[in-house]
Amino acid sequence: MSKKFTGSAKSLCIALIGDEATVTGMLLTGMGERNKKGETNFLIVGKDTTLGQIETAFKTYIEREDVGIILISQNIAEMIRNLVAEYEGVVPTILEIPSKDVPYEAEKDTILIKAARILYGSDAAEAKLREP
Repeated sequence: MSKKFTGSAKSLCIALIGDEATVTGMLLTGMGERNKKGETNFLIVGKDTTLGQIETAFKTYIEREDVGIILISQNIAEMIRNLVAEYEGVVPTILEIPSKDVPYEAEKDTILIKAARILYGSDAAEAKLREP
């Protein structure tokens, strides 16, 4: 399901799944795009967004050859935690970010937990993440 990183020189874009404020802020930095097919590299998750739409966007961004990083608001990542946890690829890299209304919690970040297990070992990883 995941692509292998080959170190090619082509440029990769950032995809984003987040609330309106987060996505709007990122779009103002110039990261947003809409290709010739009308596909975007972002999904604004609002009260009417279905779980299916979030899952589809996540799966699409993982498979896109031009996506190098997927930024996802942590509260939205919680909604599709099974998909985030199952993903084992390197590119695109998934980064969970805080949203305006929900603070970031390191101990819920699947990718950070995987990294902590590599750094500190399975037994100490979660305790290290809880340290101030």
